[in-house]
Amino acid sequence: MKKIHKFVLKSYLGPMVLTFLIVMFVLMMNFVWLYIDELVGKGIDGAVIVELILYSLATMIPMGLPLATLFAAIMTMGNLGENYELLAMKSAGMSLMQILKPLFIVVFFVAVGSFFAANNLVPYSNKKMFSLLYDIRQQKQSIEFQDGVFFNGVDNLSIRVGTQDPETHLLRDVLIYDNRNTSGNMTTMVADSGYIRLSDDKKFLLVTLYNGESYEQTRNNNWYDKNNLRRSFFTEQNGAIPTSGFDFARTSADMFSSGKTKNINELDHSIDSLEHLVTVTTTRSYEPLLKEQIFQEDVSILPVPDSLKMDIDKKAFKAVLYEDSIAALDIYERKNLWAQARSAAASSRASFTWDEASSKEAINQLNISKVEWHRKISLPVSIIIFFAIGAALGAIIRKGGLGMPIVISVVFFVIYYIISTTGEKIAKEGTWSATAGMWLSTFILGPLAAFLIYKATNDSNLFNVEWYYNHVKKFVDPITAKLTPIFAKLKPKKRNKQQK
Repeated sequence: MKKIHKFVLKSYLGPMVLTFLIVMFVLMMNFVWLYIDELVGKGIDGAVIVELILYSLATMIPMGLPLATLFAAIMTMGNLGENYELLAMKSAGMSLMQILKPLFIVVFFVAVGSFFAANNLVPYSNKKMFSLLYDIRQQKQSIEFQDGVFFNGVDNLSIRVGTQDPETHLLRDVLIYDNRNTSGNMTTMVADSGYIRLSDDKKFLLVTLYNGESYEQTRNNNWYDKNNLRRSFFTEQNGAIPTSGFDFARTSADMFSSGKTKNINELDHSIDSLEHLVTVTTTRSYEPLLKEQIFQEDVSILPVPDSLKMDIDKKAFKAVLYEDSIAALDIYERKNLWAQARSAAASSRASFTWDEASSKEAINQLNISKVEWHRKISLPVSIIIFFAIGAALGAIIRKGGLGMPIVISVVFFVIYYIISTTGEKIAKEGTWSATAGMWLSTFILGPLAAFLIYKATNDSNLFNVEWYYNHVKKFVDPITAKLTPIFAKLKPKKRNKQQK
């Protein structure tokens, strides 16, 4: 490897790692901000939160790598151009493609690695992250009392505390409404002070009350006009109330299976199965509705004379009831006929609604699986395209540092994100195919990358404002020179003040 190639690689790898870490940190903070309400106040162990963040970071690799590649390419080539090192390399006889050759090789391996990350690491991390989020959402808030506010974190139990000592955790002016009795009896306890806390295994609520009263309302069969009320006093009363949801229970990650939790082989199998299911459900929605629900082969609602039978379709139906035959029936037979027809119509409608819903769900899952399949394939291509755009822009702009590269990177990434999100949404809705939707950004940015590389190779003044100003001036000056005498003749002459 040439020394110049080592120099270019060294100039690129540092910004690449740095920008990737910065991008992942920003994405991580966005994730934490999104789920902060579900993480706070539940007494979750810090190790669980760190585990959740690590899984979320792994799922953000497909979004962070293209942006980091674009940012690093613009920064590297901009620094080389700003320090005239790129100009020195070109003066030595090296073309831009020769300078970028080692970087293209590195980016190619990064793109290949991104495919394996999106195919293996991201589905596993998605499955674990969905499982952890479900467990966190199932866990109840920790036992925390606020002065004068009812705490309803335990089922069928309401607790109000007047004041709480922050050091000893002694509760004063305690009021408890207990509705856990299945027979409808309610117990009310009032105490001067006490302690309420969770057991070590978080399966029981340990209650210790001092100097209080207990009221138990007992209901009988005639509860609406007669019930019993028992009152008792206590100096100290201890109890253990069974609770659930306060201990952090892990759910098996295998329960969470979707397009985002499958690799490309699993998606291939799912797509084949879903295509077969879509074919079955769509064909099952209309033809059986006519043949099996509405027009059954054995129509036996009423005996119809042979003269009124009409063999239109042997498989669909063999008898047609005419108005004359219905008019000949008495009121009781008409009522039975109407009830049977209405029942058959309701049954056929329910069957059709079920088949239609199954068909739509199968089509929706098929579109999602195809979108995820193409997402894994399009990611490496998008990384290479972003590198080409970044390298070309850096060579043209010739501005390094963090100012201009960040602005340009964000602008291009926002454009890419809008295009890809729009294409993904259209593909999931089924308006476009998954190929067209997921590769839309590639079809748009690919030619743009080729155009920018061409301009950078030819030392184009694409972003030179002075170059555009000079060319516009060359075009405008001759026109201005021709129009100036004409406007001068059209300008009215001033009247002589002495002329009357």
